[in-house]
Amino acid sequence: MPRTPKENERLRLMAKEKIRIAAMELFIKQGYHATSIDEVAKHAGISKGLLYNYYKGKEDLLATMVEARIGELVQVMEEAIAIESPTEQLRHIVEGAIDNVYRNPEIFRFYLHLQTQPESDEAVAKYSKLLIDESARQYNFQCEMFERLGAKEPRKRSLYFSSTLQGIMLMISTYREQFPIEEVKAQIIQDFCNPERERDESNV
Repeated sequence: MPRTPKENERLRLMAKEKIRIAAMELFIKQGYHATSIDEVAKHAGISKGLLYNYYKGKEDLLATMVEARIGELVQVMEEAIAIESPTEQLRHIVEGAIDNVYRNPEIFRFYLHLQTQPESDEAVAKYSKLLIDESARQYNFQCEMFERLGAKEPRKRSLYFSSTLQGIMLMISTYREQFPIEEVKAQIIQDFCNPERERDESNV
């Protein structure tokens, strides 16, 4: 019995996701430059010809991954913006970021590594810039949240918050099994998501 268009689309999306997962695993293990498109196809268990039906090549795969990553970041921030209370907005960001890196530590390290590539590496520099630009955009949203919380210097407070959260995420990705996730999550929420504390510090 011939497959329906809906079934064909489902199989196409499954194949594309299988290729992306295979590429991500190899990029994490070997690095982007050291991974060939032949290896990606083999790791995905498909022919190279089929891979090229879905992606133009290795860079197209990387572009798709970065686009998906930015989409995830945007979704978390948009969910936070939809919350009325700035305290709960920051809580949502903290819990989303920490839970995500705990579930996928290798993926976090991969994108962090990609974000810190030198500009001279033209093959990945533009994708690094896309991630950096999105981080800057989210930083500005956080500044508005800290302003609403009553922080005396919301931009500095947002920078401190981002630096602290990124450091925690890096520690989790490195020492996942030993890291006291819930205790640290509670601590950063207490330190940054408390309007009374913000007002007290503003008056110092």
